Amino acid sequence: MLYYLFNYLDSHLNFPGAGMFQYISFRAALAIILSLVISLVFGKTLISRLRNLQVSDEIRDLGLAGEKEKKGTPTMGGLIILGAILIPTLLFARINNVYILLMLVSTVWLGVVGFLDDYIKVFKKNKEGLAGRFKILGQVGLGFIVATTLYFNEHVKTKEFYKASELTESFIQENHLTPKIMDNELMMVKDSKATTTTIPFLKSSEFDYADLLKFMGEGYKDYNYWIYLLVVIFIITAVSNGANITDGIDGLAAGVSAIIGVVLGVFAYVSGNIIFSKYLNIMYIPHLEEMVIFAGAFVGACVGFLWYNAFPAQVFMGDTGSLALGGIIASFALVVRKELLIPILCGIFLIENLSVMIQVSYFKYTKKKYGEGRRIFKMSPLHHHYQKSGFHEAKIVTRFWIIGIMLAIFTIITLKIR
Repeated sequence: MLYYLFNYLDSHLNFPGAGMFQYISFRAALAIILSLVISLVFGKTLISRLRNLQVSDEIRDLGLAGEKEKKGTPTMGGLIILGAILIPTLLFARINNVYILLMLVSTVWLGVVGFLDDYIKVFKKNKEGLAGRFKILGQVGLGFIVATTLYFNEHVKTKEFYKASELTESFIQENHLTPKIMDNELMMVKDSKATTTTIPFLKSSEFDYADLLKFMGEGYKDYNYWIYLLVVIFIITAVSNGANITDGIDGLAAGVSAIIGVVLGVFAYVSGNIIFSKYLNIMYIPHLEEMVIFAGAFVGACVGFLWYNAFPAQVFMGDTGSLALGGIIASFALVVRKELLIPILCGIFLIENLSVMIQVSYFKYTKKKYGEGRRIFKMSPLHHHYQKSGFHEAKIVTRFWIIGIMLAIFTIITLKIR
């Protein structure tokens, strides 16, 4: 909103300093600062309010160190994160941008699903919370919104660049390429609406999901939307569940999400900049640069929340925060066409998910085979295994953050490792 105000002041009244709002870096910095301020100021007030209302989740007796001390800690702190993301984004981003609108919807959508889950647990005294099928329905619903928007919206396009000297006249005509001078070099540009994504580690790094249906023969592209929809739903469901499972000890999910948010912000900046995208030989996505503001608000919100959520936690984010964080990360990765890097970037979420799946599957298998269920880990998800092994949760969180930073760095350098 402020973007439009200062744009008017700059263009009509020549107001001193108003032109600064034209710069993505300036608005992103303001988004980070404001999200931190909101987290710290609004967070303290909300925590006091939650404590007065006795909004605390029942702590299960898992035999873990420090469980008793956590009893009575307020939950639903994810409201702090949601407020610290939404307010700076609405103030500093161009809200008519399709990608910003999509991310705002993603934030609110799974935030509401998580809030309902927490509300049922806290106020209805139902330990199970929102039924699993309704959670899945919410994740599928968001997947439908994201996939449909990215597939059908006329403003969602990518541009492919070719060196004019390397093309034949027939290729230029068949693909409807248009000329553009870049860095004193003639390039041919193609607008694309295909469901393309980036394959890491390969020079010819663009892949269209429609190619998965080639076995169907002629006309396979008619079903492109449906395969893309299934992929998007799977990614959003997997990442949001991964974030939800990771939120098990103080500061873990928020810290890991902040690290991931920095990388996604970098991807949005280079993919939305025609010069950087050409230099890095990656997909150029027009109008994507506004996503840097959202990324700034997201990182600021996660870091600000850590002020209260770091060990010993004064508040838990609950499903209100964890489901929303996962949905935001998944949707953001899909928007910047880097979803195939999720197994690396979100490696912490992945290993936490896998640890639960492996534990449950092995227990069922051994119970059926030997009549007695056996376990691979002392407890799942993985962070509880290390707690059972005697590690202090602050040390576990710090080491997971370090691994998350290493994965983030490796994800960034995939831009050049091809």
